[in-house]
Amino acid sequence: MANSMKSGRHDTNEPVIKLFEGEKWLVVTSSIGFILAAGIAIYLFFQDPIILPEGNVKDAFSFNTAIGVFILSIAAILPFSQFRDRSRKMMRWLFIITALYAYAVETIQNFRGLNPRFSREGSVFDIIAGILFGVDSLVLVTLALLLTIQFFRLKAPVERPLLILGIRYALLSVFVANLGGVWMILLQDRFTGDAGNLIVLHGIGFHALQTLIVPGWFLERAQINEKLKKSLIHYGSIAWMLSIIVIGIQTGLGNTVFELSTFPILAIILLFIWLGTTIFAGWQFLKRVRKSTFLKQDRSL
Repeated sequence: MANSMKSGRHDTNEPVIKLFEGEKWLVVTSSIGFILAAGIAIYLFFQDPIILPEGNVKDAFSFNTAIGVFILSIAAILPFSQFRDRSRKMMRWLFIITALYAYAVETIQNFRGLNPRFSREGSVFDIIAGILFGVDSLVLVTLALLLTIQFFRLKAPVERPLLILGIRYALLSVFVANLGGVWMILLQDRFTGDAGNLIVLHGIGFHALQTLIVPGWFLERAQINEKLKKSLIHYGSIAWMLSIIVIGIQTGLGNTVFELSTFPILAIILLFIWLGTTIFAGWQFLKRVRKSTFLKQDRSL
């Protein structure tokens, strides 16, 4: 019983919750973003990205890719949220609807030569579409916040606790990224000061849904001390969180993060700490895989 509790399982006969379990439609929605991005990439191979007066098809490519990755990440972690069926279904479809609207506006408006958010050349219809895009973004922010609250409300024991720990840190990083997004909405621009670019903070913050969850997935399969596993997740995740806070400060000061000054150098050092813990986690995971493969081969002989 004690071993079962430590592993996060209530019953050894009870199936472990899996990534993406029951989230087919979120995966399909994320695939739409990748398909759009692939189509745009082909277009960019033959055509210039700028479409006058305001359109930039490269923005549509990067946006659709980013939303596709984000929705895929949500599909991966939503099964662990312990939402009731009705609440989980509502969350799922709100994510789907907001993502589909975002794909449509970002792609169509850029190909029409208009800024999808803050158009100065479009009609009243385009301005309304941009306002609704802002509302759509705020809905995504709210959904991510509700998901964060739900994961922090989970009480031990939980299924796959190391993965849950990584998810919690990742969602905190997403919260910081969303603050950057709200900042852009209020500014009606992505730039601050002479060279600050909020899209860097926004993008890096969201990538925590991959960078902080994967180490937990590695470590739950590694054969090392449980205390060390948790410490690695804490150290790596805290280093990541501090790095994006430092990036936010640098951006808020109106400076680019791509310069050799105090804050960017500190951010790089912190990211190297995160990278070191992730590489170690991956190495321990590979050791376990190699050992399992060797034992299977040995038995077959």
